[in-house]
Amino acid sequence: MIVLLSFLCALGFVAVHIASKYLTFLHVIPRSKLLSGMGGVSVAYIFIHILPELNAYQYELNSGDTSGLFMDNPVYFVAMIGLAVFYGLEKMGKVVRNTPSKAKKHPFPWLFWIHMFSFFTYNFLIGYLLIQEESNNVTELTLYFFALSLHFLSNDQGLRQDHQRMYDHYGRWLLAAAVLIGWTVGFIFSMGENIVTLLFSFLAGGIILNVLKEELPEEKESNFWAFAVGLIFYAALLSFI
Repeated sequence: MIVLLSFLCALGFVAVHIASKYLTFLHVIPRSKLLSGMGGVSVAYIFIHILPELNAYQYELNSGDTSGLFMDNPVYFVAMIGLAVFYGLEKMGKVVRNTPSKAKKHPFPWLFWIHMFSFFTYNFLIGYLLIQEESNNVTELTLYFFALSLHFLSNDQGLRQDHQRMYDHYGRWLLAAAVLIGWTVGFIFSMGENIVTLLFSFLAGGIILNVLKEELPEEKESNFWAFAVGLIFYAALLSFI
């Protein structure tokens, strides 16, 4: 049952990436109230689910055999690395955004492919962890799918803003495929509990950065009240389930 549901979630993520091109309300600034509400949901997911899960993973590592690990708090260290990597990608993306409009007729292909490699890895990990996390149940998978679907929509908008047609022609298909490839690899074999923990930590750092960068910058002109409603609603939902 869980395997089938995780596969359906992976297919849902594929559909989100492919369909995002046609959701025109995502492509405007100021952001729509709905998109700001989605940002609130994603931030609630970080603080109510991801950060406590990082703490639980660290506790499990500290309680077990950590002789093969390189430091006392690897979970938080790897999460920090994940955040730093995607922050670096965001800074590189500003090279494209700050380029005069005439020059944008000739985008930076090297930056596009760096972004695609990084987010391919990001989506691969999401697909892999769909089926690998032992704690997954129907409720957790449903909440995971809902929050990350909204997160993918925001990510797609940021990448589309940076790379325009190249993202629609190539990028969204690559990222959609990455989720399915990750799920397939996770279905075939496991990399081991400690490796899965560190993969989740890296992914968590990336999710934290990518959620906050989409919602906080002033130039996106987010709607605070819509953001707050999404935040409160999803925080309450996660707290009571």
